[in-house]
Amino acid sequence: MKKIFQLLFIFFLLFLQTTYAGNDSENIVQKLTNGKWINRHGGYIPKPVFNPDNTGKDKGIKTIKRFKTLSFESDHSFILDSAKQRYPGKWSIQGGLILLKFNPKNATHLWKNTNPNQANSGYATTSEVIRLPERLLQMEGGKLTGDGFVYKNYPGAVSGLINFWEFSGFANVTWGHLVMMFVGLFFIFLAIKYDFEPLLLIPIGIGILIGNVPMFQAVDFNLQLGVYEPGSVMNYLYKGVVQGWYPPLIFLGIGAMTDFSSLISNPKLMLLGAAAQIGIFLTFLGALWLGFAPPEAGAIGIIGGADGPTAIFLSSKLANGINIMANGETVKNLIGPIAIAAYSYMALVPVIQPPVIKLLTSRKERKIKMKPPRAVSKTEKIIFPLAGLLLTAYIAPTSLPLLGMLFFGNILKESGVTNRLANVASNALIDIITILLGLTVGASTQADVFLTMSSIKIFGLGAASFIIATAGGVLGAKLMNVFLKRGNKINPMIGASGVSAVPDSARVVQIMGLKEDPANHLLMHAMAPNIAGVIGSAVGAGILLSFLM
Repeated sequence: MKKIFQLLFIFFLLFLQTTYAGNDSENIVQKLTNGKWINRHGGYIPKPVFNPDNTGKDKGIKTIKRFKTLSFESDHSFILDSAKQRYPGKWSIQGGLILLKFNPKNATHLWKNTNPNQANSGYATTSEVIRLPERLLQMEGGKLTGDGFVYKNYPGAVSGLINFWEFSGFANVTWGHLVMMFVGLFFIFLAIKYDFEPLLLIPIGIGILIGNVPMFQAVDFNLQLGVYEPGSVMNYLYKGVVQGWYPPLIFLGIGAMTDFSSLISNPKLMLLGAAAQIGIFLTFLGALWLGFAPPEAGAIGIIGGADGPTAIFLSSKLANGINIMANGETVKNLIGPIAIAAYSYMALVPVIQPPVIKLLTSRKERKIKMKPPRAVSKTEKIIFPLAGLLLTAYIAPTSLPLLGMLFFGNILKESGVTNRLANVASNALIDIITILLGLTVGASTQADVFLTMSSIKIFGLGAASFIIATAGGVLGAKLMNVFLKRGNKINPMIGASGVSAVPDSARVVQIMGLKEDPANHLLMHAMAPNIAGVIGSAVGAGILLSFLM
């Protein structure tokens, strides 16, 4: 009888345990399916495209915190949302623990393109089936734990607000974004207040503002908004910079606007355009001394040519972040810093050049009057671009995309039979390309790309290169005067216009000449080395490209 009571008691205890276990399970189910379970932790890379060059602890890669959300449904399905990647599965309760079994998930990974033979794309894709292992969670004190993280329960409405906040700019802003926005506003201020290259600085300034709007970013999660996010409108437009499409079209428009008469009438002034290119090669040596790789140094050196389109063209070939050097390392992506430096100093030509010119010339030299240029026939105007095209193409074939378009545009202008094409190239086309170029170059200067020690070095080298180029042109003119007769002397100031910031450097010389002597008009004389400087910088880019590509 005693044994019978013992058996009955044991069955009673088992019944109670089963009943309480069922109640516990029901309580767990009710708690799990009520609201969302959210955790916030670090370790997420804020870039949609993964860069294998940045892996490893020694790379100092930046990671940030993101929200991870678990959603449980009453049909025993669940979704894990981690950095906006959703991993579905089934859940069950076993022994008071919550077992998560994930379904296989097809994922597409975005990788930085490291294949120079596929440079038309900044990224590559790979597909993978992700099979996450099972996880066991337990509920303690209203929190979920067990996979190394602690999840807190929030109502669905609060979860939606958290998601909205995470996508807002306020949640993703850094000091770098604020610094770059100040730079963009400063560019716009210079353009409007002081009329410094407004056609360039306003698009660049707006581009900087657009490119530095803080937004949600995570590996393999692509909102298709930013300039570096594959598939976005800005990314497609930016290909014109990366692939070097925009600079030749800019040169086409410049050629259609340019009158080579001053250069044809006084060919010796072409030497001044060549003398000013010393800034390119000395800056190249300076960049090597500061530790840049030869291709990067070549791209930086072209800033000394004071030609924005040429700087963009060369940097897209040599410092594009894709090419692999002989030592196996990938070159840095310096297109943005180089372009911004080149255009910034082009806008500051009226500030940089006058002190250098005054330092290297005497008042007497600045008052030298030059003979008026001779008249140039239409035949000469047609022959010059054809001869220039062939000559420069044979000297530096790699400069053909730039100079070929420059001389082609000039032929459209001077032939007299293609006025419609010349008008389109010199007005609508160059204006459209200028807008796209300025906007995308500005947008490419995102804080994490632009605010680096390399950018500081580039701006320092850029300032030095402009000063050296100006000095080279002035000293070249003074050297030429040693061999010229008294009546044929050159005003040394026009040597400074060998810096190919057309027509700003020529305008600076004109203004300085009028200050010294109101009757001394130097603009037409200064345009000759100015145009020669455009040709010289493109040839210099071709030479660097042939040596360093």
